[in-house]
Amino acid sequence: MALLSMNEVTTYRWSFEEDVKNYRAAGIPAIGVWRQKLSDFGEDRGIDLLAESGLKVSNLLWAGGFTGSDGHTFRESLEDAEDAIRLAAAMGAGCLIVYSGARAGHTHNHARRLAADALKELAPLAQEMEVVLAVEPMHPGCASECTFLTSLDMTLNLLTAIDSPQIKLAFDTYHLAHDDMISQLPQITPRIAIVHLGDGKHPPEREQNRSRLGEGTLPLQEIVSALSASGYDGYYDVELMGEEIEASDYQELLQHSKARFASLLRNCAK
Repeated sequence: MALLSMNEVTTYRWSFEEDVKNYRAAGIPAIGVWRQKLSDFGEDRGIDLLAESGLKVSNLLWAGGFTGSDGHTFRESLEDAEDAIRLAAAMGAGCLIVYSGARAGHTHNHARRLAADALKELAPLAQEMEVVLAVEPMHPGCASECTFLTSLDMTLNLLTAIDSPQIKLAFDTYHLAHDDMISQLPQITPRIAIVHLGDGKHPPEREQNRSRLGEGTLPLQEIVSALSASGYDGYYDVELMGEEIEASDYQELLQHSKARFASLLRNCAK
């Protein structure tokens, strides 16, 4: 059965400890862990706190940058990703989110080759650690600093070229639902490691200004229904950000997200 998760990006102002405490109190069964918050709290302490809380870890955010767009060398980015894989394994994360890195002056073919080489090199460790690497494409309106993968087809072609069961897709509704892709979901559902659930009132333009679930224009019900009908039973990790979200009452936002997710699942059965 599909499960709700809350991503720490959503509650940006809270600390890691506050996230764990409040998610658990709200009855949310899983957490999407943001490495920055975990690092600030302390990785070992954080893993212990997660174990004590009973929260499952749906995904760990993030590793990548293999094109050098964030100032790190290819080898430095690989070593960081290896650390992230081991961290994901230690907390029992369902998957590790991977961003390829921006083009950074490379040709598209060279950027693609760097990402593919990195993922192929990481796959054996990921398999050993039993961690799935979930590659996330982003909408072209806001992808420039994170990834050159700006469409579903582009990302699926990369996964096909790598051909590893450890490398799957992170499907973010905010980035992908602006395109007509619902008809593709039956074919791609087996390749989805996690769904990031976000809504928006208009396509992103540089900034990701997401809205609360059900208050944007994205066809979330159609997407969740299609995924459910296609056999997806993984996590839906609520990932919200932007001016509207940052100004929210986080306690109320948790309850709203929980209620809206339950409604989406109920409607799938009708």
